Amino acid sequence: MYEKHFGLKDKPFNLAPDPDYLYLSSKHRLGLSLMEYGLMETAAGLSVITGHVGAGKTTLIRKLLRRIDHNKLTVGMINNTTTFHDDLVFWVANAFNLPHEEKDAVGMFREFQQFLIKEYAQGRRCVLIVDEAQNLGEKALEQLRMLTNINADRDQLLQIVLVGQPELYDILQRPEMAQIAQRVSVEHHLEPLDYPETGEYIRHRLEVAGTEQSLFDDDAIKLFYLLSGGVPRLINTLCDYALVHAYALDKSRVDLEIALSVLKGRKIGGINRYAQETADAVRLHEEFRQRGFDIKAMIAA
Repeated sequence: MYEKHFGLKDKPFNLAPDPDYLYLSSKHRLGLSLMEYGLMETAAGLSVITGHVGAGKTTLIRKLLRRIDHNKLTVGMINNTTTFHDDLVFWVANAFNLPHEEKDAVGMFREFQQFLIKEYAQGRRCVLIVDEAQNLGEKALEQLRMLTNINADRDQLLQIVLVGQPELYDILQRPEMAQIAQRVSVEHHLEPLDYPETGEYIRHRLEVAGTEQSLFDDDAIKLFYLLSGGVPRLINTLCDYALVHAYALDKSRVDLEIALSVLKGRKIGGINRYAQETADAVRLHEEFRQRGFDIKAMIAA
């Protein structure tokens, strides 16, 4: 809709996870490196990556899948855990495209074990990535622990990456989850972007979309940081909405006036009313207050 107006080859703030647009903040770079380590370290069993909704977890997974050597690693993914209702081994078999109809759980486990051994004999290790893993129940997590028992000497035949919201961390902290928690060799929590990273994130996505022009002035970036709390998906929502406004008004940049109109027009999505009160947030709120804009009151309205 507005791409031609701003000289863009693509929409820079799509909500769909796209590894081409991944901005590797220090948090995301560390998370990616830890996931790669968890996959390449043959003695590692479980890796756990957590982050709030919209933090960029799924995008990070897709970036990881692009970077790994698929000749050495066989990857299976489970990403629809909200409909989980059966023995986990059938879901795992489906993730690796193994036939599982007309089989019981015990027979499927044995067949999957043979699959892992065969892959290992051919110089490949298997990786299971479970997205939205906080939806797995205790029974499924215990079954995952059993899968980590399959090994050859010192090498794990199956590496598991659990990716989920912070509730996953809380689940794994329960006393009854001690056995699986002790198998976790890599863990990382994706924190929101800070204020400088928010500006870099916006500029990065614009550059990938085909322009080096600064389409957002500093005041707009400050406000969008306060509204989003540094959550990438919320930044995308706000920036996309702002570019539509600027296009409709035939403006070449998003200024504070447009950013404030975005705030007034967003009652459901794009606003993080539970953002952490960072030092930058306190300073920026005070800066806006001195200029006559009570952003906190506007957010609460």
